[in-house]
Amino acid sequence: MKKVVAFDFDGTLTYTDSFIAFLQASKGNLQMASALAFQPWMLYDYLKTKDRGALKARLLYKLLGDISQRELEILVKAFVTKTGKGLFRPDALAAWQAHDLPDRIRVIVTASPELLVGPFGRLIGANRVIGTRLKFSERGTLLPELIGVNCRGEEKMCRLRETFGEALDLEAAYGDTAGDTEMLAGARHGHYRVFTQKP
Repeated sequence: MKKVVAFDFDGTLTYTDSFIAFLQASKGNLQMASALAFQPWMLYDYLKTKDRGALKARLLYKLLGDISQRELEILVKAFVTKTGKGLFRPDALAAWQAHDLPDRIRVIVTASPELLVGPFGRLIGANRVIGTRLKFSERGTLLPELIGVNCRGEEKMCRLRETFGEALDLEAAYGDTAGDTEMLAGARHGHYRVFTQKP
């Protein structure tokens, strides 16, 4: 089996949070602030449970409503096309390219929605993108819920094993927060906050 190299996305490959950037581009700062200000229970639940995934799903639903998966994918495609590599750290991309080897599989493992980060992954040649999975209704419309849990912490390793099996050979991992601790510890070479450049 090829060796896996896993990169966190937000703050590691990018200099900012792609989920927030997408919401800002789609709805603007005012609507984002209003969604939180007029729905204080979302923040209250988060402070009580520390469930970032639930907050993420509810905020997205509050701003976009029961948008269809297809419509959401169109919004994301437009955002990625406009943004291009503008969110990426140059030194992180250099490390990413250095792992473009015949015996390596380059994977993005992120707490951001897989649906959002997937096109960015394709843009830079990722073999796989593993992220938080949004939930859609039987009609194909967005729900204020997730499939499974937020992809951070131990869930990152769970999803890697789910994807590559228990024989996972994690050669290297890159991350920048406590949510990457388990993934960094599970790698032969763990790299914490090694990228600093901004576009």
